[in-house]
Amino acid sequence: MTDIKAQPFPFPLQREAAALIVIDMQRDFAEPGGFGASLGNDVSRITRIIPDVKRLIAGFRSAGLPVIHTMECHRPDLSDLPPAKRDRGNPSLRIGDKGPMGRILIAGEPGTAILPELAPIDGEIVIEKPGKGAFYATGLGDILMRKGIKQLVFAGVTTEVCVQTTMREANDRGYECLLVEEATESYFPEFKSAAIAMIQAQGAIVGWTAHIDDILEAINHA
Repeated sequence: MTDIKAQPFPFPLQREAAALIVIDMQRDFAEPGGFGASLGNDVSRITRIIPDVKRLIAGFRSAGLPVIHTMECHRPDLSDLPPAKRDRGNPSLRIGDKGPMGRILIAGEPGTAILPELAPIDGEIVIEKPGKGAFYATGLGDILMRKGIKQLVFAGVTTEVCVQTTMREANDRGYECLLVEEATESYFPEFKSAAIAMIQAQGAIVGWTAHIDDILEAINHA
């Protein structure tokens, strides 16, 4: 076992039982004309983390550890999209509407795809999720159990929504969770800071947070 320098205290890495989960690094959240931009957000905040997410993925691949990608998306007939989700807010485009990159957050559409710089390689698992959490209505739990995964390292967007939701789902299921601070982002910097504080609070009540260099050093030398 190798300790990773982390907050609120060192993370006890079990290298053979760890996997990286990259949450929703999709064109619809990171590029102009996508769903994130339709909500009035500055998507450049998301694209800034691409180099660190790419470096993190490369480090896990080099170490021979699993990399799992998630994509938030819905069926073309919208049968898995509740009205409470579609009708919320006042975006210029709603889920399922036709946008510059195809129908917003619909499986198989160009905008739903993972950013090309971070694209999965052959053999990597991609979870299509209809909710904010990656365990809801997906096979993620069964996949992790079959692989003997007990620790999850998290990257992706947004920190306070899909990333934190999935961490909380994982924590309730008994997984130890570690968030990579440079490899996650929010459209709102104060929300990222608050989410990190919540995760670390009360003795890692949801999980730990750490810096990318400390994580890469540990997984490649454990």
